[in-house]
Amino acid sequence: MYLGVDIGGTKTLVAVFDERSKVLQEVKFPTPKKYDNWLLELRHTVTQLEHQDFKAAGVAVPGRLNREEGLVYSLGNLPWKNEPIQADCEKVLHCPVVIENDANLAGLSESMLYKDKETVLYVTVSTGIGTAVMHNQVLDPALLDSEGGHIMLPFRGKLVDWEDFASGRAIYEHFGKKASEIAPDDEEAWGYIARNLSLGLFDNIAVVQPNLIIIGGSIGTYLKHYEKLLVKALRKYEVPIVPIPPIVQAQRPEEAVIYGCFDLAKQRFGHHAVAAH
Repeated sequence: MYLGVDIGGTKTLVAVFDERSKVLQEVKFPTPKKYDNWLLELRHTVTQLEHQDFKAAGVAVPGRLNREEGLVYSLGNLPWKNEPIQADCEKVLHCPVVIENDANLAGLSESMLYKDKETVLYVTVSTGIGTAVMHNQVLDPALLDSEGGHIMLPFRGKLVDWEDFASGRAIYEHFGKKASEIAPDDEEAWGYIARNLSLGLFDNIAVVQPNLIIIGGSIGTYLKHYEKLLVKALRKYEVPIVPIPPIVQAQRPEEAVIYGCFDLAKQRFGHHAVAAH
């Protein structure tokens, strides 16, 4: 069996998987602000699980990592700095642990559902914008720390981050309401959203040259409202050397990260047992 741990700014999800990725048990607990308190909560939660013997675990971290040393440098919504999360989790879970950014894990999980696509670009659009790139269902090692949402683009006479005018936060600031509150047939509003998304998306397409784009996150759940508008906007920039690939909605938007924890743990440790540090 495998364990997945998805650390969120407000809650942490722990899930037990069998060898075929079936979820056997899920438990959530509020994410403490203090790192040491989080470790105590994780230890307590794991001791209450029905299964205890894990081949490996994947831990999703919403921030910047040092993968070689197993450290979390910093997180968006938590004050953790330079914590040895990999080694600490191995002590708590008694199995090998791999840590990875949550957007990368979500992208990996979703790319596993399209094994016929060589290169997949995953874009999560929620409070901010995150990106992940997979080749043949493996995270691109050269782009593990890429931040597609922070590419600089001209907007209203200034150079600003893409996510500053195209994310869920930006949508709320512009319309005074969430995307979920925008009428499905409000073509003007969805057209505005699609145009802003297309600007940064095209630049990412030009760099990555994906065979498929998967849109996740809270804004991705409404892709059907703006998909045609988004494709139309992208076609304006299309040139022979930068073709626009198919765009699809994430199939498991709420569960992509935790499944990615399993997928990466199995990729890394599934073929043989590795002793924990």
